[in-house]
Amino acid sequence: MVTIKDIAKAAGVSPSTVSRVVSKHPRISKETADKVKRIMAEMGYHPNAMAKSLVSKTTNTLAIMLPRPAEELFQDFFFGELLRGILTHSTRAGYDMLLTTATGEHDEIETVSRLVLGRRVDGVILLSARVKDPLIQYLNEQRFPSVLIGRTDDSNPHILTVNNNNVQAAYDAAQHLILQGHERIGFVSGPRNLTVSYDRMEGYRQALANAGLKLNSEWVVEGEFLQESGFRAMSFLMEMPDRPTALIVIDDVVAFGVLRGLTELGYSVPDDICIVSFNNIALSELATPPISSTDIGTYQLGYTASQKLVRLIQDEPIHQSSTIIPHRLIVRESSMYVPVKGLNER
Repeated sequence: MVTIKDIAKAAGVSPSTVSRVVSKHPRISKETADKVKRIMAEMGYHPNAMAKSLVSKTTNTLAIMLPRPAEELFQDFFFGELLRGILTHSTRAGYDMLLTTATGEHDEIETVSRLVLGRRVDGVILLSARVKDPLIQYLNEQRFPSVLIGRTDDSNPHILTVNNNNVQAAYDAAQHLILQGHERIGFVSGPRNLTVSYDRMEGYRQALANAGLKLNSEWVVEGEFLQESGFRAMSFLMEMPDRPTALIVIDDVVAFGVLRGLTELGYSVPDDICIVSFNNIALSELATPPISSTDIGTYQLGYTASQKLVRLIQDEPIHQSSTIIPHRLIVRESSMYVPVKGLNER
């Protein structure tokens, strides 16, 4: 087995110089570093990551806490794009990623505490937040390097966040439908305890109130971020005698279920009902009809979260504890219809 001493002898430098090259010490000249790296490659030497970790007290590993079981999570293309952003930056910064999840909310703190207290990772990225989330409170108390993709409240000042203005995003979606002439607008939401569901619901409420429109609680259906939730919502909503003429849907994947449910019930989009969704995943443009969706900069959310966490770990300046990624509504065929009075009555 090739050792540091072997590399030092071949390069004509001391073993401590080789160690500094491995740890990317700033005082090693580029010429020396390049020479040592070339010899390491020629001799097939690979640094012992565990030994390096013991010396530096770092792991060069970031943890991503998945908010749902992996088999459920990866049905949603949103999370794939989010992870792509995280991995792009973390790889460039020289960090590996550890994906972890828990069987339920009560197991999350135990799962994360093993990583934090065991110093198995240098930092944690959370992909979503609940209202009064105990996991966020735990990380805040530990003051462990953490970044949340989402929103938390003022009681957790030590958690950095990357988020969208979800209230405004939902307001804009509802306003688009209102300008199309809709007065009966429903909402297919996610779980009530998630801050993203709460904020988008608030934007929907504000838009209706500002337009002088009634919010009918029967037109608000809660579910999960799954196609099946959208499908079930249509079975409920479309049986109403006074049903909505337009829907805001919490997520594109849920919107696919909405489209499937409407098709099976014999309704047409946008002729019978219009739809606006969120996340603007690639498949939303390929749906039949193409879905109007709010682009929330998913890749940038992930990239920025990794960027902030690495800066925090490396004690680099962070100018804002909370970063807002801009959004924009992409209007497509699913919402481009002005209803004629009486046309939607069945």
